[in-house]
Amino acid sequence: MTNGVMLCDDLIFFSRVAATARAAGLTVKQARTTAALLALARQEPPGGVILDLHADGLDVPALLAGLREACPVMPTTVAFGSHVEAETLRAAREAGCNRVLPRSKFVQELETDLREWLEPAG
Repeated sequence: MTNGVMLCDDLIFFSRVAATARAAGLTVKQARTTAALLALARQEPPGGVILDLHADGLDVPALLAGLREACPVMPTTVAFGSHVEAETLRAAREAGCNRVLPRSKFVQELETDLREWLEPAG
């Protein structure tokens, strides 16, 4: 069972998230593109999706619309990005992400909040 999918092309950072998930008895799969993320979501709808806002070609509103179509229950969406890119973080909030965090806060809350992030929002 997949609890979550993470859009991230940074293998080292993804490994940290995946290890934290494993320690909590959860599973997170990596998607390096939005197309791969949507394909994984269609195969096995995740409870949560984690988005690196610096992913190449990421269109958050389009991705969220695709997730709504692909999943019977809309997954919780958690997005993170650079704290200096306030506009990018604000746009992700406005697009409908459930939680949007600067990368440092995402890392800080990873162990305590990952289970909550990987539960469906609906």
